[in-house]
Formats: sequence, structure tokens, C-alpha cells
Amino acid sequence: MSLAERLKAYQKRIQTPRVAVSGYLTRVVGLTFEAVGCRAPIGSLCGVESAQGEIRAEVVGFAGDITYLMPISDAHGVLPGAQVRPLQRQQGLPLSMGLLGRVIDANGQALDGKGRIHSEQTGTAKREKINPLARRVISQPLDVGVRAINGLLTVGQGQRMGLFAGSGVGKSVLLGMMTRGTTADVIVVGLIGERGREVKEFIEEILGEEGRQRSVVVASPADQSPLMRLRGCEAAAEIAEYFRDLGMNVLLLMDSLTRYAMAQREIALAIGEPPATKGYPPSVFAKLPALVERAGNGGENQGSITAFYTVLTEGDDLQDPIADSSRAILDGHIVLSRELADAGHYPAIDVEASISRVMPQIVSQQHMLDAVQVRQWFSQYRRNQDLIAIGAYTKGNDPRIDQAINMRPKIDNFLQQGMREVVPYDECLGQLQQLTGSRQS
Repeated sequence: MSLAERLKAYQKRIQTPRVAVSGYLTRVVGLTFEAVGCRAPIGSLCGVESAQGEIRAEVVGFAGDITYLMPISDAHGVLPGAQVRPLQRQQGLPLSMGLLGRVIDANGQALDGKGRIHSEQTGTAKREKINPLARRVISQPLDVGVRAINGLLTVGQGQRMGLFAGSGVGKSVLLGMMTRGTTADVIVVGLIGERGREVKEFIEEILGEEGRQRSVVVASPADQSPLMRLRGCEAAAEIAEYFRDLGMNVLLLMDSLTRYAMAQREIALAIGEPPATKGYPPSVFAKLPALVERAGNGGENQGSITAFYTVLTEGDDLQDPIADSSRAILDGHIVLSRELADAGHYPAIDVEASISRVMPQIVSQQHMLDAVQVRQWFSQYRRNQDLIAIGAYTKGNDPRIDQAINMRPKIDNFLQQGMREVVPYDECLGQLQQLTGSRQS
């Protein structure tokens, strides 16, 4: 054996300990710390010395000898030249059945005062992606307990839907209705960037005790750092993946995808990434599909993740960059109308502007025909609504418009539903057939 080969053999036997190289802060600008002399990979945690004790920060980028970090919590008391120490032990997300009924933050810490969560395993930073060809095809509908969705916008197990809405049109209430009415085994709710008051209100009033028993809530309110808001979305997706890998059907409700994009924008701009589309850097549009693709059907012996992502439309503009990008990567969208909400029509779903892309593959032919018929009546009335309102339309001129006018009260009654009312899928189909006359009552 040559000398070089012998040296390689010895090298393999020697366990070289990893030495953490500490550095020091040179600059703090806005949300970003700049440190030199610190060697740590992107995504790892570092401890930063401060007057109140050590605070934690995550490495988000580097340029030459400068390492950029972002604090997880408030950065009060940080001094010039403070020591920056890479942390060897990274904190993982606790994953176990003990998560059911609990409210946690983005780091997996309990927020509900019920004590520490005992975990069977800890989450990893990155899970292995499922081969697209290994995923099962969406073939079964998922009951969400909402008549307008079950009947006209049927959602399949493993589908990813967008819930497009402005502020104050009832999206949180609709999410709560789905948690109480769904047949999914587990519900994972991500409340990202919400006001603190809304978090408690959603858990206690909208979700309720019944919905909470089989739910996991990940809350990262608006007053937390953008890093925590980003982690909150990823934590909710990771928890959903854990239950899916156990063979369960999971309903993932993410409120909201827009706040996830805004958190990434804050981080990217802080470390110097140039803005591209209406102030959003390119990394935002790369991260959105990476998050959304984590949902869907698993492979053999795995369950499914059916996901609803709320998208905030600024000024009810559906051409907003995030709304437009989200619509392209999702399997359908449900639009909530401010006009319907103002008229007291709840849930304020605009069935004319909404679509479920997989509905034709998962429902019967009769169900599809009935849904199309109702949409046609709804659209016919909307197109002629102004003429009807001012009395310019004379009954008998067009039989289709006459029928749409006659059916409008029945359609409104079908689409409206009480906040605590649950309409099972089979019952909804019967009501839809009665509405269209395909089954005589």
C-alpha cells in the first residue's frame, strides 16, 4: 500500500470535531445583523450577545466575509462588537400525536398553557420531496361541510385551493366552517401575520371546542419577526406532512399565503436582494411554489394533504402579483365577493369567478351537469341584473332570463349557510338535485 493510500485510510478513522468559529457584530441595519469572523451555514442558528442575555438569530445570507443574520425575537440590548456564536444544537419541531388539540408557535413551543409537547420525533429542516410520478391521482371528493363548495366547487382529497378575499369578507369564518364540517382525519391551521386578537378569537369562537379536538394550530402573529412568520407557514406544512406520512387525510388551512410572501420580501430586501415585480424580489416567487408543492396526495401507504391557502387581494384586485402567481400554481380558486358580503350573503362565495380544476374528474356526470346548470342560471341573472333592477326587462322576452329570475331566490337559499351549520356531502348532492329538478322532491 502506498503512502498516500495509507494516509487516506488513517484520515477516515480520525473523527475531527467540528469547531464553532465565533465572530462579532459590525453593523445592525433595520432587521439585519452583519457579522464577520463567523462561519455558519444558511438556515443555522447563532447566539448573539446582548445586555439582556443571549438572543437567537438565523443566518439568512452572506457576502464575502460578511454574514447576514436576522433575529428570531426582539433585538433590544444588542451592543456594537457583540459576540456571535454558532449554535451546535439546532431546535427541531416536536412531532407526535400529542400535537392534536394544541396551539403552538413557529418553533413548536406551546402557547395554550398546557405544558410541553412530548414528541416521538423531531422535525428536520428539509424533508425529502415526493417524486411527482409517485403521488396518487386525485380521485375522491373531500367533504368540507359547506354547501356551496361541496355542490358547485367540489374539492378532491389532495387538492390545493386558493381562497381569494379582501379584508373583512368572512374568510376566517369560512375556514372555521370547514374545520367543523370536514371529514378529514386531522386539521392543521396556520394563522400567519394575524392580529393577536384575531388568533384568540379564531381558536375560541370560530374553531370552537369541537373543531379544536382534532386540530393543530400554528400561530405567528403580526408583531413577530418576518423570520417567525416564514417559519410558521413551514411549520404548519411540516406538521401536515407528518400526519400524512402516518396514512391520515389532512386538511391544511393556511391564513395567509400573502403574509408568507410579505415576510420573505422583508427578509430578501433587508439583505440586499433587488425588487422585481411591484416591490417583490424574485426569491418570493421561487418560495411560493416550494411551499404549495408540499401539499397533495402522498405515495403508497401515505395519506393526503388537502390545502386551502388564503390570498389577500389588496383593494379586491385579483391581478395583484401574489394573487396572480398563486392562481397559476394552485388547483383552483374560491373568490369571496365584497358585494355579496355587504348584502349579507354568507359565505360570500362568488361562484361565477371561482373554479375547482379537478372537479370534473372526481364527481359523477349528473353532479357536474347540475353544477353547470346552477352556474348558468347564476351567470345569466348577473349579466342582466341592472336591466332587471330598473325594470327595463319585460318578462317573456327571453325564456332563459325568465328562468334565471325565477331560480335566483332558490339559488341564494342554496348558497347561503349559517356559521354553525354543517351540510354533509351526500345531503348537499340531494339538495342540488332538487334545485335543478334532476330529482323530484
